[in-house]
Amino acid sequence: MSRALLKFSRVSPTKARLVAREVQGMNAELALASLEFMPNKAARIISKVIASAVANGDFEPEEVVITSCRVDKGSVMKRWRPRARGTATRILKPTAHILVVVEEVNNGKEA
Repeated sequence: MSRALLKFSRVSPTKARLVAREVQGMNAELALASLEFMPNKAARIISKVIASAVANGDFEPEEVVITSCRVDKGSVMKRWRPRARGTATRILKPTAHILVVVEEVNNGKEA
């Protein structure tokens, strides 16, 4: 088992969770291939975290399965935009913490 954690990624956790649910339980090689063709910003970020988790365990992508892909809420950057009559509107820029856990597949082999 190996894991990778990316903290304070500038992507909305709600949007990243949609991508994370798609790859959970998949083979890492298949997940990386499917994320390559997704148009979301979160797909590129999550594919890098999956590749990092695979490399952290010295595995090959075809021999591991993504057991957990979790997206947690990070801190929110608060910005202001000037509006009419001297007022201001708040702009919230959310961040996310992305955790990926991969585990080696046992193909009937005893370790």
